[in-house]
Amino acid sequence: MPLTTEEYRIGQLYTISKHSHQESDRGEGVEVIENRAHHDPAHGAGQYTEKRVHLSSKLPSWARAVVPRIFYVCEKAWNYYPYTCSFLPKFSIHIETRYSDDCGDNDKVSRSTDPADEPHEMSFLDIAFDEIPERYFRSEEDLRNFISSKTGRGPLEEGWRSSLRPIMCSYKLVNVKFEVWGLQTRVEQFVHKVIRDLLLVGHRQAFAWVDEWYGMTMSEVREYEKETQAATNEKIGPVAPTITISPESQCPAIRSAPATPITGEPPEFLTLPKDRPRKTSAPDTLTLPELRERVNGPSSQTPPANEDS
Repeated sequence: MPLTTEEYRIGQLYTISKHSHQESDRGEGVEVIENRAHHDPAHGAGQYTEKRVHLSSKLPSWARAVVPRIFYVCEKAWNYYPYTCSFLPKFSIHIETRYSDDCGDNDKVSRSTDPADEPHEMSFLDIAFDEIPERYFRSEEDLRNFISSKTGRGPLEEGWRSSLRPIMCSYKLVNVKFEVWGLQTRVEQFVHKVIRDLLLVGHRQAFAWVDEWYGMTMSEVREYEKETQAATNEKIGPVAPTITISPESQCPAIRSAPATPITGEPPEFLTLPKDRPRKTSAPDTLTLPELRERVNGPSSQTPPANEDS
């Protein structure tokens, strides 16, 4: 991006808040659960956020067939700029990020994001010339034509990464695991594609909206973030949970399922109606010999009588 890492520190917060608000609708979008300051012994002062990403209608048809009607993923993120880490539990999506003032050629940074040296695929994203999903395209955000009135930067032409200054790069290590037989490969490939599209769109918007956030202080962008998150949560509205936790037993229970009493009697929903007439042709009980006779016919042999010794 044609920004410095210090500039993007403000732009990132502004862009995430605005983008989340734009993409949210009734029952869908990004709901902020927690956003607070956090201190880490290794990385220092930072910010912790927890969000629920409601996306039932955005899933492909094959995914909607295997997830609940109301579906969201929980994202937990630790931001110790220029180092950030996002984690989606259960789904096992881990995104580690480092920002650096270079054009993406810093091998030292890319190696440090993968200390385990596991095999991975390297992908370079060009915010100006890489294609984005059609639903995200807006002509005013086309960086090949955009010129910033406040910074004078732009438009971005072919080869801009090697000629334009200032410039910075966002290095991301994305690990996706979905260990469910029959769906693993398909789900993991789908998630990687979605994450790539979102990262490309988000970084495009960070520069396309630069005139909106450029010059803001950290306290000003935090206040904007707070107001926008409240408006976004209100826009999404209350979403009825599909699973609740009982404060007494701490065991999850489906809200729509009937409760089963702790007794030896069958629950009410399994009990036959008392006024239901019973068929007279059906015996109360069937013993094993009677069942055998119904299948094989009556036996010709008479069972021997017991003799007293």
